[in-house]
Amino acid sequence: MTLSLPARPAGARSLTEVLPILIDALEGTSAVLPPVRSGIVFVLDGLGARNLAARRAHGRFLAAAMGRKDVARSVFPSTTAAALTSLLTAAWPGEHGVVGYRVRLPETGVVVNQLNGWEGGGLDPLTWQRAEPLLMQEARRGRPCFVVSKPDYVTSGFTAATLRGAEIHGAGALDERVELAAHLARSHEGALVYLYGPELDVVGHRKGADSDEWAFALEAVDAAARRLHEAVGATAGILVTADHGMVDVAPSRHVLFGEGPLTDGVTAVGGEPRMLHLYAAEGAASDLHAAWSASERDRAWVLTRDEAIGAGLFGPHVDEAVAARIGDVLVVARARLAYYDDRVADTSPRKMVGQHGSLSDEETTVPLIRLGAFSR
Repeated sequence: MTLSLPARPAGARSLTEVLPILIDALEGTSAVLPPVRSGIVFVLDGLGARNLAARRAHGRFLAAAMGRKDVARSVFPSTTAAALTSLLTAAWPGEHGVVGYRVRLPETGVVVNQLNGWEGGGLDPLTWQRAEPLLMQEARRGRPCFVVSKPDYVTSGFTAATLRGAEIHGAGALDERVELAAHLARSHEGALVYLYGPELDVVGHRKGADSDEWAFALEAVDAAARRLHEAVGATAGILVTADHGMVDVAPSRHVLFGEGPLTDGVTAVGGEPRMLHLYAAEGAASDLHAAWSASERDRAWVLTRDEAIGAGLFGPHVDEAVAARIGDVLVVARARLAYYDDRVADTSPRKMVGQHGSLSDEETTVPLIRLGAFSR
């Protein structure tokens, strides 16, 4: 079977490479970046490179700083839990094990949220996420490592899974976070600072990336990036990147599936609306794959677990324990649509406008913009 999946552009830098090249610049050994005294990675959640290009009038500073080649490619699925874990561990989902937004626990069959459901889902952040965080490695080597994020995230399970080892600071307003990150980078020789801004992603999910509200939010983060650049000057190198981009999906493009052949034999549904993990009862996977292929092959990639692994979607290697977390059948939206299980009583997720998780260029291509000492 020919899957005809989108090819990664030749020479495209993976999100897994971003922190290692920044660390190399701190060591003075990078072939990509000049040596710097301190480094900041500024993650603007949800800012796809194509989203920025489309609204460049509202993100003039960032757009002007981004050359044509200043991009990276997110991982699959192009969702925050998987992508940030890959950024922060330099490992692919097939290695670190965070293979989507919601996944089924192989041991219990319970579906858990891997972004904000750690506590309630019974996930141990020290073992479920299988790769050692880079900040932990660098801190053990004696490097000052800092995280600046929103207060709500400081003690979360996801933070423990991906950012442990660093000194973590919470600040509510983006301007406060920028000021604190700049101060930490200026004050600590050799510092590595992770600065997180979720504002665009929040607005994008509620209103869409094509909305006026998203444009206003882009203006705010663009101004914040400028302030960070000016605050550190030549003191620190800054890489601005993101975990994924976003596409807007109208309610008329929602595909509702419930009772019938598309759920026959399904024991659990994971993933998210643009990338479903379908878990099948024993012996039901083949028929389930056939049913979804017959129904959706013109607007989605429908793959078995083995096909997805063989195609390298989760990275060049998938650990055996991780493979068990992947759905028996994956439904990956190719058209601009979203899949919802209408047997679920809670319909609030259908209010989401901006979406991601699939393989489109809009969802997977993210900025990799050099500011501060890297721009000089």
